[in-house]
Amino acid sequence: MDSSRFFASDNTAGVHPAVMAALAEANAGHARAYGHDPATDRAIAAIRGVFGAEVEPYFVFLGTAANVLALRALLTPWQAVICTAMAHINTDECGAAESLIGCKLFTVASADGKLRPEDLDPLLRERGNEHRVQPRVVSITQATEIGTVYRPEEIRALADAAHERDLYLHMDGARLANAAAFLGCSLAELTTDCGVDVLSFGGTKNGLMFGEAVVFLKPELARHFKYHRKQSMQLISKMRYIAAQFEALLTGALWLENARRANAMARRLAAALEGAPGLTITRPVEANGLFVTMPLPALKALQQDYYFYILDEAAGLARWMTAYDTAPEAVDAFAAAVRRVLGG
Repeated sequence: MDSSRFFASDNTAGVHPAVMAALAEANAGHARAYGHDPATDRAIAAIRGVFGAEVEPYFVFLGTAANVLALRALLTPWQAVICTAMAHINTDECGAAESLIGCKLFTVASADGKLRPEDLDPLLRERGNEHRVQPRVVSITQATEIGTVYRPEEIRALADAAHERDLYLHMDGARLANAAAFLGCSLAELTTDCGVDVLSFGGTKNGLMFGEAVVFLKPELARHFKYHRKQSMQLISKMRYIAAQFEALLTGALWLENARRANAMARRLAAALEGAPGLTITRPVEANGLFVTMPLPALKALQQDYYFYILDEAAGLARWMTAYDTAPEAVDAFAAAVRRVLGG
């Protein structure tokens, strides 16, 4: 199946040429290991350039590792994380947080994928009861698992509510770039400026080969993180290869260019399918995902030629994702195929 037929995830895209060139450049010669190299120094400076001069970034391999280690730095095993029921840490990380931290997840039902300040207090009524797990962290996803985007004022309100209750705010920013591109905000305006404490900053979904960053926006929270990272087997010896990618992504705003293109292709697909018989776009397109319902037989027929996920067979709910390298012609061809299987 050629690349024009992949609409399952932005993880299926290849490496951006500028990032691949940065990897090739990093591959020349020898460098000190474990992050004590010039490329890592430059990447850290680049991250501080977009999130703030005082932030403390640490590179890891994987998104799940970024989330779990960020939470581990904030939690003890008798404490809990408040998140939505559909949060990635709850549904798609194989219980990694519970297994590796020993914490509990308190989940909140949410029709739009977002947490709100009023969701917190019902989960805090047993604070101080030694028989109960104690909430300590609020975790949000930007953009959410159903493609919705938190506005800055929503994040600030949640951060204020969390801090007033002696809770930390963690952001799973696997698609933070897409959210920022949609809102026309800087990365700092959606994180540092809103009071987020710790960020899992995604790179793999936005043109990197591999690599994520745990960014402590409150640097005092990073005091023991280097030990957490090593003990959790995420201290890469040849760190220059992750660092070089982030340097390329954040230099010259490649992150924004990639996110804008991915978002634009999702909007193009939505526009091409407007009014298609039997198809409903379940919510406005804000990031780079389109969530639709249509008859299951039509979805199954479409999967004969295209790779994507059916999230709920009973409801006929599917997710179609675009990436930084999704071509307009591929979108148009996919839209035409959707209309064919729908019979019009």
